[in-house]
Amino acid sequence: MHTIDTTAPVVVRLTTQIDAPLATVWSLHTDVDDWPAWNTGVDQARADGPMAVGTSFTWLTHGMSITSTVRELVPGKRIVWDGTVQGIAGIYVWTFERTDAGVVVHTEESWSGEPVDAAADELTTALRTSLQSWLDCLKARAEQSAA
Repeated sequence: MHTIDTTAPVVVRLTTQIDAPLATVWSLHTDVDDWPAWNTGVDQARADGPMAVGTSFTWLTHGMSITSTVRELVPGKRIVWDGTVQGIAGIYVWTFERTDAGVVVHTEESWSGEPVDAAADELTTALRTSLQSWLDCLKARAEQSAA
């Protein structure tokens, strides 16, 4: 099982509850090409094929073009990808758990590399803000779709 780098200078963990079916939340989150339609933090995104271990995708967020690769995929439960941009190595772990009230989405991300070492506090704040926005956008679109 792939995990974040818990020793990295930047580690952020966030969770949200989404009142929508798991299939809806999972579909939104794993349809990379559609991310810009609902995620305000993603300007462009394109996958090189269907979501599977080894699939790469390129996405533009906060002025950075990132190529990420899926490292683990458990449909409806867990997806892990990583990528490096401008010297920052990121590992992203997303888990999805069906509950009586919908879905609990948990994300963990780690950043390491020289730029992170130089500005860990600032980058922790930036990552926390970005991931919270991602969760908020996912929740809004999933609940809108389910309504």
